[in-house]
Amino acid sequence: MNVNHAELISTAVAPAQYPAAGLPEFAFVGKSNVGKSSLLNAMAGRKALARTSGSPGKTRVINFFNINNMCLFVDLPGYGYAKISRQESNKWGSMIERYLLGRQQLLAIFLLLDIRHDLSELDRKMLDWLRHYNFDIIAITTKSDKIKKNTISRRLSYFREVTNVDSILSFSSKSREGRNDLWNIIENRIAHEYKL
Repeated sequence: MNVNHAELISTAVAPAQYPAAGLPEFAFVGKSNVGKSSLLNAMAGRKALARTSGSPGKTRVINFFNINNMCLFVDLPGYGYAKISRQESNKWGSMIERYLLGRQQLLAIFLLLDIRHDLSELDRKMLDWLRHYNFDIIAITTKSDKIKKNTISRRLSYFREVTNVDSILSFSSKSREGRNDLWNIIENRIAHEYKL
């Protein structure tokens, strides 16, 4: 996919701030510092579309990015950031839940998991929550460039087993490994939904 247009069109903490309904949306969710912003930048072919940070908890609002006027990428705040209060954490949780349960044009949720680490308790809770509401989940293991190539397939097998998610792929924001596969998933979902 050649991305000619990518821009942040809205930041929101409540439904009144969401962009007007129209384009299909794809939500990206994962633990703090899992690499969501880097993945979004790689997918859009931009260096600083989504702000990245070495410290977790940078994204504290829901960010909507218009990609080629064909869909919106929705960057949700990371969960599990330890340096915020329980009250703030609950507020983030409510904000994410309100978006996921109320957005009609949401076509799929990409659950990002760091390929270097085993599934955490928070990841399991997120998976269980998404399954409870029958969401279409695609798992993406990030940071695949940070492990040896010959261990990637073993780690993917581990994640397939523990998540029981049908669709899972590895991604590297650095090498762009997985970018084309992810774009294929997105384009196929749009074509299927809109009978293109």
